[in-house]
Amino acid sequence: MLRNKYWRIFATFVEKLYVIMLFITSCLQTFGEYALFMRKVLTKPDKWKESLKRYVAEISKLGIDSIPLVIVISLFIGAVCAIQMQINFANPLLPSYTVGLATRDILLLEFSSSILCLILAGKVGSNIASEIGTMRVTEQIDALEIMGINSCNFLVLPKIMALLTFIPVLTIFSMCAGLIGGYFVALMGIIPVSQYIYGIQSYFVEWYVWYAIIKSLFFSVVITSVASFYGYYVKGGALEVGKASTNSVVASSVLILLMDVLLTNLLLQ
Repeated sequence: MLRNKYWRIFATFVEKLYVIMLFITSCLQTFGEYALFMRKVLTKPDKWKESLKRYVAEISKLGIDSIPLVIVISLFIGAVCAIQMQINFANPLLPSYTVGLATRDILLLEFSSSILCLILAGKVGSNIASEIGTMRVTEQIDALEIMGINSCNFLVLPKIMALLTFIPVLTIFSMCAGLIGGYFVALMGIIPVSQYIYGIQSYFVEWYVWYAIIKSLFFSVVITSVASFYGYYVKGGALEVGKASTNSVVASSVLILLMDVLLTNLLLQ
């Protein structure tokens, strides 16, 4: 009976180890496919004029159309940050301008780059994955390949370059809208307006702005390339396109958080 107990423990251990090995193998296989996919994407376009047209169209679709969402969310987040800072910093030992200073640094260091890109991974990433996935299941990508066109480069590179170009603009919009949201809270009388403005101006570090922009550039490549990868290799029908869209958002979010840790460690040393 004791032997059977140890045998069950050993079998459970082997089963869990096998599952872990399968997961690692699957991750390595996916990474290899992604690397080969990006190798096809990052090549010289067959027709520069057509690629430029698609690049301009993608800027409008992925970048400009995201401005209202970015502004609305940033306004509310800035207001919430200001209220929470006021509640937590209600201490006579702390100067009242600390609320504005803390709100500014939260927006610059984390929200306007990392959290914003997590939001865009849901909006932009799912849109890209579903668009390319639909083209795959309707055999439009196969038609491009038959015509001798590098479909990876033709479809994906303009999206990567468009969001890479426009993401600094979205980041700056987010910073400004967040600070304005905090200002509206100050106008409501929760905190003195003059102290809030003084806090925004106090101990300003210019590098924090560049830090947010640099991070957002990396995140934009992750969002567009991962979403395109999942959409490009869809197999099946509409249900699989939906699954690919969901998987792309999950994978992009995990990679953004991982890169956030690495870039923060590198850029803020």
